[in-house]
Amino acid sequence: MKALLWVSRGIDALNERVGRLLLWLVLAATLISAGNAVMRYGFNASSNAWLEVQWYLFGLIFLLGAGYTLKHNGHVRIDVLYGRFGARGKAWVDLLGGLLFLLPMSGIIAWLGWDFFLASYAVNEGSPDAGGLARWPIKLAVPLGFALLWLQGVSEVIKRAGVLWGGVAAEEERAEEVV
Repeated sequence: MKALLWVSRGIDALNERVGRLLLWLVLAATLISAGNAVMRYGFNASSNAWLEVQWYLFGLIFLLGAGYTLKHNGHVRIDVLYGRFGARGKAWVDLLGGLLFLLPMSGIIAWLGWDFFLASYAVNEGSPDAGGLARWPIKLAVPLGFALLWLQGVSEVIKRAGVLWGGVAAEEERAEEVV
């Protein structure tokens, strides 16, 4: 179990670094959005490329940030029953949800997303809008984002298994996530 928890900490560290880098993309998207608004309404000038950069940054933030969000337990879920469970009950729900839903879904989307990217790259797909950007770079974010989410799902499954069978206290496991 110690080796698996070591792997889990490595995955957590990767998604933490990615998430912290994405904070800078939030700033960039905000500044570009404000700049686009000033140019459009203040100077009656617009650029499809800058609008697409804004869209790409938004996509990168959400796709690449999914693993970070899962690491920090920030995904939306309905807690009607979950909130009433104790630490072991929550660990079971998270473990089964990860194994039955999260890992298969994110793995399939990452796998299919790779072909989605390759097809776009093969034809050097570009924007249909005049002055727009290449589309294949943003399509690479689909398999990367879901691969990061899948990895974080593996980490979460390891941690929940640690709570259930490895003698890791739920409070200890949550405290490690905060670090």
